[in-house]
Amino acid sequence: MSEEEEKPVRHFSAEEANALLPSVAPLVEALRDAQAVMEERQDEVTESIPTNGGGAVHREFLEATARAAKALGALEELGLVVRDPSSGLVDFPAVREGQEVFLCWRLGEPSVAWFHPPETGFAGRQPL
Repeated sequence: MSEEEEKPVRHFSAEEANALLPSVAPLVEALRDAQAVMEERQDEVTESIPTNGGGAVHREFLEATARAAKALGALEELGLVVRDPSSGLVDFPAVREGQEVFLCWRLGEPSVAWFHPPETGFAGRQPL
């Protein structure tokens, strides 16, 4: 498959989405934590590169970037859409009553219990 070709969208039932949470939650946590390190170190890296090439701070930033990319790639490979890594907001594409929707889950929630139409986003969440 070429880069221009899009992978077919996988649609999840609420049951399938909930069954994946034990695998999804650690990936979302890893992504959130790595992003926090990257945000925390960004200014230090920018300031230190001209003087010492970045050193340990730069290495820590690069390692966090690699962890974030790995977690994001794994989530996307599952067919999920990461909306907000810092809050752990993830959408599962789904079809509800013949319409494309997203089943919505946020890190810390016990289950996938919300959905929203694509055009409304998180603000339009409704209970399943």
